[in-house]
Amino acid sequence: MDNSTKERKLALQGGRTLAYVTAGNPSSTTVLLCLHGTFAVGEASSVSRTLVSKDTHRIYPTLPGWGNTSPPLPSTSYVDCLMSDMTVLLDHLYPDRGRDIKLYVAGGSFGTVPAQILYGASYDKFPYGRCIVGVLLMTAFAPFRYYEDYAKYMTWSNYLLIGPMSQWPLVRPMFAHLATNVARKVSTVDNAEKFLQEFIFDKMDKAEREEYAQWRAREGIAVGEIETRFAKNIVRSVATSWEGFKLTSSVLHADWGFRPDGLDEEHSRPSVMFVTNPGDKEAPQAWTEYLAACYKNVKVKTVGGSHIGTLLYMDEIWGEFLAEVK
Repeated sequence: MDNSTKERKLALQGGRTLAYVTAGNPSSTTVLLCLHGTFAVGEASSVSRTLVSKDTHRIYPTLPGWGNTSPPLPSTSYVDCLMSDMTVLLDHLYPDRGRDIKLYVAGGSFGTVPAQILYGASYDKFPYGRCIVGVLLMTAFAPFRYYEDYAKYMTWSNYLLIGPMSQWPLVRPMFAHLATNVARKVSTVDNAEKFLQEFIFDKMDKAEREEYAQWRAREGIAVGEIETRFAKNIVRSVATSWEGFKLTSSVLHADWGFRPDGLDEEHSRPSVMFVTNPGDKEAPQAWTEYLAACYKNVKVKTVGGSHIGTLLYMDEIWGEFLAEVK
């Protein structure tokens, strides 16, 4: 077993670099590709007991533009860059038997976007799509290009940041200014903790605070440990560049290469499990409802809490997901 969680870097064409972390059994052909959200990097510091108990190889790539992974080249779209990066990575890790793997793709929050892109990708561009047996989408984002009502459920801040206005030519340059303002808030781990506190933890209601405290106690996690870990990842995610952040809105509005309601029978073969939180304002439940009506072989699991509520249920979520796609 290879339980190393040290970040590795893979050289790509065009002088680009892909950062990633692996954990578990590198010889296992049961492969979990785990995709992170915004202000994060691929890392394996928190692992579900359910996953540890199973013979799996877990791969945590850092997405284009975040951390030590290069942004797409100017001549390449985000979608094509992602498919190419993940193909090269899986070829690198499985040079002899790569197409024999059983691939599970998982993402949370913005990470559900690259997860869906890979799920619906042309097999010519992402050959490992034929290996996908299950897709786990936690607090999912829908493709704004096809979901006409997406903006109805947004907070005002998200409406301005990633909603319709973010695509107006006169507004898009404001992203650079916004990045500068946010950069001051996450310039250090201490600052990033304060940012997290305001953005996530202060928005918990009393019931969720109590559940969070009980979960920490069960897991043996000290007060403030999760916040510090998240804050360190925020700082790492933008230490090299802010391109990942700047790309977020355009990726959400881009053509992902398919329509959710137009996938063929072969692409619709894998099981798709959604996890949604009724109290989540950042990825509203209505977005999951839209996607669940489009995709086939769907299961929807509802858990309590707000945007990070899934964190408290990860053992249960992984257990149900892996059982669903046996």
